[in-house]
Amino acid sequence: MKNKLGLLSLFYLIFCAISSAAVCQPFYKSRAGIYDAWHICRTRPQGIDGYFQLSEDKFHPLIVFESLGRNADIAYKLGEEFRARYPDSYQRAEAIYNFVRDRVRYTHDRDQFGYAEFAQNADELVQEINKGKARGDCEDYAVLLTTMFKAAGYRTAIVLIPGHAAALVFLPGYPKARTFLTFSQESGWIWAEATGRRNPLGWVPQKALQGEAIAFEIGRAEELVRKPFPKGEITEIQRKRRIISISPFFFIIFIMWIIPMISRIFLVTFLRRGH
Repeated sequence: MKNKLGLLSLFYLIFCAISSAAVCQPFYKSRAGIYDAWHICRTRPQGIDGYFQLSEDKFHPLIVFESLGRNADIAYKLGEEFRARYPDSYQRAEAIYNFVRDRVRYTHDRDQFGYAEFAQNADELVQEINKGKARGDCEDYAVLLTTMFKAAGYRTAIVLIPGHAAALVFLPGYPKARTFLTFSQESGWIWAEATGRRNPLGWVPQKALQGEAIAFEIGRAEELVRKPFPKGEITEIQRKRRIISISPFFFIIFIMWIIPMISRIFLVTFLRRGH
């Protein structure tokens, strides 16, 4: 009986790990895209209601302010905790950067949400980090990093190059910097590219040095106000299930463990029927 329970428990855990999927907070859907409680479009960076309000030569990352000011929540509090824990500004910046880089797995929006674009705000991503299953793409990393840098006492910005977003942090004199960038006629800005697990703070992709970039410094918090959803338009955005891969070594161990167990269960059942 114990063997049967152990076997059933194992299959139950495997099934739950493969089939579970986190569900985001409610949004509302219109012809123009998927909108959140601040009426910001999460599936489009362009336009006056896009999450970055992107136009031809400028942008305004509205989605960052969903986690600042009166809307400050777990992401901002996490940045404040790093400020208290690391008095050295260089170590603190590295700790924040490494935290985000190591706990968020790079995943395309279509693979996670089923949309070509779907931006997450900083608090939504920290919620997933707390669950141990955070995934995101470049704008998600950038939004979370700038929110935490801001809370930890840094000047910070989001930078865009064609097809990509990243964070900047003002860290003049940082000894590990490969390149100091100039923004708003000030040198000392560091590129924070957390999308690669091996990227250190200050690593800059080659295409960022070759093309044109535009940046927006996160200054005083803009007080975004939540608005009622249009009637009958509420929808839920589901994260797609993650497929768990098992290494050949653990697969062999599993087979070596499961076959004798099944054999013992079959033998006991056979002997009982014989008596």
